[in-house]
Amino acid sequence: MKTKYPSRRDVLMTAATLAAVSSVPAMTGGRALAAIGEPALSDSLGDIDQALRRAVNAQTVPGIVAIGANERGIVYEGAFGPNVMADSVFWIASMTKAITATAAMQLVEQGKLQLDEPIGKLLPDLQSPKVLEGFDDSGKPKLRPAKRPITLRHLLTHTAGFTYAIWSENLTRYQKVTGLPDVGTCKYASLLAPLEFDPGDRWEYGINIDWAGKAVEAVSGQSLEIYFRENIFAPLGMNDTGFLISSAQKARVVQMYKRRKDGSLEPMSFEMPQRPEFFMGGGALFSTPRNYMAFTQMLLRDGTYNGARVLKPETVALMRQNSIGDLNVTTLKTIQPDLSYDANLFPGMPQKWGLSFDINTQRGPAGRSAGSIAWAGLFNTYFWVDPTQRVTGLIMTQLLPFADSHVLDLFSKFESGLYRAVTPA
Repeated sequence: MKTKYPSRRDVLMTAATLAAVSSVPAMTGGRALAAIGEPALSDSLGDIDQALRRAVNAQTVPGIVAIGANERGIVYEGAFGPNVMADSVFWIASMTKAITATAAMQLVEQGKLQLDEPIGKLLPDLQSPKVLEGFDDSGKPKLRPAKRPITLRHLLTHTAGFTYAIWSENLTRYQKVTGLPDVGTCKYASLLAPLEFDPGDRWEYGINIDWAGKAVEAVSGQSLEIYFRENIFAPLGMNDTGFLISSAQKARVVQMYKRRKDGSLEPMSFEMPQRPEFFMGGGALFSTPRNYMAFTQMLLRDGTYNGARVLKPETVALMRQNSIGDLNVTTLKTIQPDLSYDANLFPGMPQKWGLSFDINTQRGPAGRSAGSIAWAGLFNTYFWVDPTQRVTGLIMTQLLPFADSHVLDLFSKFESGLYRAVTPA
């Protein structure tokens, strides 16, 4: 089933957009398409065009795509950079998590998974979890049994006790001492990391959703590659999303870059393992901006998009609710600065976590309503869904380290421009 896009009657190409297509130097290849609505939208959307085009022309960021939508459909689509288009292929890293959580919640709806039952009954490797308390004088890890079992809710809310080495000094040390591979290798042994705290004690970002993916496979009898394709991607028309990339898709992959210490950009090679020991539900998917917008529009429309129902409205509502109680989302403090800067989507604001989403508890500085859901991917890809103002958007580039200040600034400008366009004063 192909994704349906708005009719020409609903589409307005702004003057700024047309200028972008004709005037951007060949080295940047800027292109933009916009937008549903009224002629008054053009100023705000043109501001977005200018900000993105200017950043690419100045080589502040590499190729970049931004798309925004409301309940009526796409209201802005802009793509800038050499060989970068809205249907180019990006490695979306942790934006995979929301898709894995969606699969898990489909199975919760069917009664095949339960949010609050010990997951060790289904996944034997989680039946007797151990907590890393530190290291003895000889450098040997000190482990003890966890005080309580891990549940699916713990996994979906990052409260199970698992971490990522990128933001954990103890796990980084544990990997060096024991030879435990990093989860990015997609080796099954990487999942056998110890916990760093007892389940339910605090929020800390980690490999939790990879285990949720294993739970999906266990009860469905399918690999994530097949389950996602049949139950999420095909219904939503996401034909360019998956773990295993074809030759044709590989030809459309956006070039990856890393930022040098002097701020300049250096091309780098990257591809997720294509013969993985497990499908990494926490971060191994590739997708396109248009494909992922179909997914976020499904969340915006309470589980339905493209004529298909993926989740029940009450399930989407549950996923958007605070599921960590009095706990708070905390800043990700980098241990590996070549991969990530310190990261916090709303520094200084109390944040909660739903069933796989960051929740801003106050109105965001760029216009996002309190209670919106969002997350991101390691290579500087970001999305949000605002159920109050009925707006969703994403921005994608392929750049390390994560939480790049230049990309976050563009994300803020895109978001504020989109809100000005769709919710005029």
